[in-house]
Amino acid sequence: MGVESTLLIIKPDGVSRGLVGEILTRVERKGYKIDRIEGVTIDRALAEKHYGEHKGKDFYDDLIEYITSGMSVVAIIRGENAIENLRFLMGATNPLDATPGSIRGAYATSVTHNMVHGSDSADSAAREIELFFPESGR
Repeated sequence: MGVESTLLIIKPDGVSRGLVGEILTRVERKGYKIDRIEGVTIDRALAEKHYGEHKGKDFYDDLIEYITSGMSVVAIIRGENAIENLRFLMGATNPLDATPGSIRGAYATSVTHNMVHGSDSADSAAREIELFFPESGR
């Protein structure tokens, strides 16, 4: 795989519960570098672009409402096998299925309020980084 960049979003529940530092510490302790980081309130238009593949699904409206409900932290994470390893560190989308040591296993409360997002492929990472950091030139 090699060195990759991926997008990490600490969602509104992670920010409001004061877990940004804990989550970023886990990422850095795993050996990853934070290339860019920013606190943002994601607007509806950006949320709809980001979650476009879910449009029409029964959870789509709840997902959009949730991600736009407050401050998020978005970051470009870089390192060896960053995409796959960050997703492993985050844990399964459903916190009931997530390993106890993962971020979602430790802190998430539901499938919708699951603390974090990480790109699921190199193509998704490139698209998502461009959405949130258009000036990055990736």
